[in-house]
Amino acid sequence: MSLLARPGVASFAAKSIQRLAVAADRRPSGRGSAAASHSRFPEFPRSVSELTVPTSVAPARVVVYLPTSEGPPPPAVHVNFHGGGYVMPLTEIDDPLCRFLAAEAGVVVVNVDYVVAPQHPFPAPPRQAFEVVRWIAEHGGEHGWDGSRLSVGGQSAGGGLAAAVARQALEEGGPAIALQVLHYPPLDLSTSARDKRAAIAKPVLRPWMGEIFDSSYVPDPRERADRLVSPAGAADSADLTGIAPALVVTAEHDLLKAEAVRYAERLRRAGALVEHHDVLGVDHGYDGKDDKLALETYAVIARHVRRAVNPEARAAG
Repeated sequence: MSLLARPGVASFAAKSIQRLAVAADRRPSGRGSAAASHSRFPEFPRSVSELTVPTSVAPARVVVYLPTSEGPPPPAVHVNFHGGGYVMPLTEIDDPLCRFLAAEAGVVVVNVDYVVAPQHPFPAPPRQAFEVVRWIAEHGGEHGWDGSRLSVGGQSAGGGLAAAVARQALEEGGPAIALQVLHYPPLDLSTSARDKRAAIAKPVLRPWMGEIFDSSYVPDPRERADRLVSPAGAADSADLTGIAPALVVTAEHDLLKAEAVRYAERLRRAGALVEHHDVLGVDHGYDGKDDKLALETYAVIARHVRRAVNPEARAAG
């Protein structure tokens, strides 16, 4: 075990990363700041409000993005979970995606500011994420949304949480989820980050980062085989028949691609894979840097979300 894989060391490193991330987010300008995220794709306006959703873990702040055109029937809902290694509170980094989906998929987008490790290690984040989705399904009508037409998704760690939400919905009899969007997700923490291989020599995600994130999120290595952490791991062989249909998006050079491909194949065998979309020539987090590719991939996601939550769109093909 390397030094960074020790939970105490990983926790200290993760908290240092958190402070840097929060400081960057508060800068008035510069890549990585909330202001920079808000300024991307100005053709998609930002109209948001905030709510607090009660959960057994802790109250969850959510940012709500309304579709550009509203009217009967009430709009469907897409619940988004941001990335950040389960450690960084980077809610605003997904602002461009949320605005795009609200406009192009015609849905209410609920961007969740979920609890992060090491302050809230596993199983707190996936449990809170599931309870937020369940609350939206039950109470969306009180806010003018159709909680019965629901999709979930996320990028990086957010994709891992979306997969965990879909799994809990399968096991607990709902709520019904029309689509899970898993965008370059981590889906096998049971395999050490140092044993994972990327298609390029120096990927964005380095093994030392994985050790900090994994040891902060799930300090006990034995728990990393849990189905809510590692659905692409060898230990999880449960029947996934009936799980929410999935769009899996991978980046060709990503250290995490292989596990996402394994999970996509598992979903295919269960009849739950809608599409595996591989973005060629790019690495983890590419959409934060390449506007053109970001818009192309977001358009793929929006198309699938729109079709999944809109019966008329599905019937039209």
